[in-house]
Amino acid sequence: MADTKSQALQAQEKREVSAPAERTRTGMSFTPAVDIFETENAITLLADMPGVKSDDLTIDLRESVLTLEGEAKNPETQGEAGIIREYPIGKYYRQFTLSEVVDQSKIDATLKDGVLRLTLPKVEKATPRKITVAAG
Repeated sequence: MADTKSQALQAQEKREVSAPAERTRTGMSFTPAVDIFETENAITLLADMPGVKSDDLTIDLRESVLTLEGEAKNPETQGEAGIIREYPIGKYYRQFTLSEVVDQSKIDATLKDGVLRLTLPKVEKATPRKITVAAG
């Protein structure tokens, strides 16, 4: 199982952008910390994204690259003014490359208490079976 784990889900390597990219928005950007667990049937990814609400979270899957994007917005309500802010707000961004071991059509996501839980089911292996031949 260790061999499968090392190849089923891999962090995206840093790549040089072909054109120079400039930031167009102010604010901080974060890389969410993740924990990854594996069973025989699935891989579970937990990503810490405190302050991100489900409406401000995008999970995109294209060409086997899973992209997590979220934004922790200002928690102040109208009429409130911040005095001390120890909890920074900003955007979260992280990518993972999925292997053929993951059944991409059955990925499930939940967000609770600032933790995104992605369940990445593995494809069902071909199990040996007897095939009955029907008479013509």
